[in-house]
Amino acid sequence: MILRPPADRHRSPTSRHYAVVGAGIAGVACARTLRQAGHRVTVFEREAAPGGRMSSVSTPFGRFDSGAQYFTVRDARFARAIETAPGTCKPWSANLVRVLDAHGRVAEAALPGLEQHWVSQPGMDALVKEWAAPLADALVTGTNVVRIEPDALDAARWQLRTVGAEDAQHVYSGFDAVLLAVPPARTRELLDGGRVSRDISRKIEPVRIAPCWTLMIAFPQANQPTLSHLGPQWNVARSTHHRVAWLARESSKPGRDRIERWTVQASPAWSQEHLRDDRPRVEAKLLRAFSEITGIRAEPSHSQARCWPEAQTQVPVGEEHLWDAKARIGVAGDWCIGHRVEDAFLSGLTLALNAGTPHAASRLPPLSTSSGGGRAQRPGQAGSAGALG
Repeated sequence: MILRPPADRHRSPTSRHYAVVGAGIAGVACARTLRQAGHRVTVFEREAAPGGRMSSVSTPFGRFDSGAQYFTVRDARFARAIETAPGTCKPWSANLVRVLDAHGRVAEAALPGLEQHWVSQPGMDALVKEWAAPLADALVTGTNVVRIEPDALDAARWQLRTVGAEDAQHVYSGFDAVLLAVPPARTRELLDGGRVSRDISRKIEPVRIAPCWTLMIAFPQANQPTLSHLGPQWNVARSTHHRVAWLARESSKPGRDRIERWTVQASPAWSQEHLRDDRPRVEAKLLRAFSEITGIRAEPSHSQARCWPEAQTQVPVGEEHLWDAKARIGVAGDWCIGHRVEDAFLSGLTLALNAGTPHAASRLPPLSTSSGGGRAQRPGQAGSAGALG
């Protein structure tokens, strides 16, 4: 079935229709910027809701941030965008991070950070969902784009083949350009070995992304009148344990349930080595490492592992985004320039400005509904080596 959106009689003659594949922060930033510039967008998301690697997992014991753990603000454009979501973002005392040795001992004392760490509440996905709300009529969720090809009725445009619920197949057509905001492996698949854009395919070939196994555990037994929490006094730590790179007490984040919950992120090397292990095996190994590091020997009431096959950029593209004007294909994502949440936002923003409003980067405000000139926080240290953030 070919789905061709009806023409909009109120659109400007210079307005175009963009397909944005991926509703993480890069895709949402891109789509909103294009819409604010007067263009039409359709956003395709494989999952049931926007979020990407800023997703949160709901459990009977509270929410877990299974991907990005926090974000920092260094660019004034990102700072202004954050101001459009008042009340959603709160500072988190993760700047008092401990660095632990392989045995869980504090190797470096916590020092006041120069850079504020932020989280969304009640989960990290809240920020993306709030920004995506104005796109509700343009968001197609639970839909996997499997192929980009010339429009069957207009070779000057693109159409997308998709697979949805119960393997339902559809074709969405009539797009002036297609912008990809998905991880590198999926981007390569959709570019089809250079058939869609040889130039972009060549540029993303060197990109390397490390995987990350994440363990989410809950200890409701810690919530007793005489016990505020289990284990260490610290809430966040980077670790040199060969299995674990990052640990965070989820219940220490603002706007979270009080039940003691921890998110444990494995090191890139260990995650790569055990990428194809089954979940129960990974859970057992990471839980053992967690106990060794924290001294918490209690059996968790909830334990859940998740694997991110592409989590942290090792070799980026080296450009904020990629845009093939001749093919009308673009690519955005944190992995274009780094691995931080802000990197993803800026990549999506600049792609939209380039693809939709050429030479207007200095004139169009990003995702802004106010004229306030927010200040960026000063740079400190980048997101932790183990944390998706």
